[in-house]
Amino acid sequence: MKLQRHASIRDILEHTSVSSQDELRKKLAARGFHVTQATLSRDIRELKLLKGPSGYALPNNTAADSDDDPPLLVETLASFGLEVRQAQNLVVVITTMGGAQPVAASLDQEEWDEIVGTIAGDNTVLIISPDNRSAATLKARIEAHLV
Repeated sequence: MKLQRHASIRDILEHTSVSSQDELRKKLAARGFHVTQATLSRDIRELKLLKGPSGYALPNNTAADSDDDPPLLVETLASFGLEVRQAQNLVVVITTMGGAQPVAASLDQEEWDEIVGTIAGDNTVLIISPDNRSAATLKARIEAHLV
């Protein structure tokens, strides 16, 4: 869904001018993508859109610069993840010391339906799921990436 939304944002900006986030949100809604302001802000950051006097524009260099891309969840969990536990609709990921923040950030970027939100400490990530079943699914997904 995110890739399709990003493609739609690129298409909108290639063919029309967009002066504000709200205008972009409305144009996305007209294409069937109903997003929150937070999601749209994240999309703008990830696409590295430029904001000038005439509104939003695509960056001049459309080639992906992998050095600036955040690490993938698989890489982050392999580097920092140690254990995952479930307590009803809550999932706890135990990480190495200092690893909770990158793991939580990577999980947030995934925009999985099983995740309502995350809270990170130094070596623990608390993930809130909408229900017990979603938490069990999420636990299995995360366990598959732990080394």
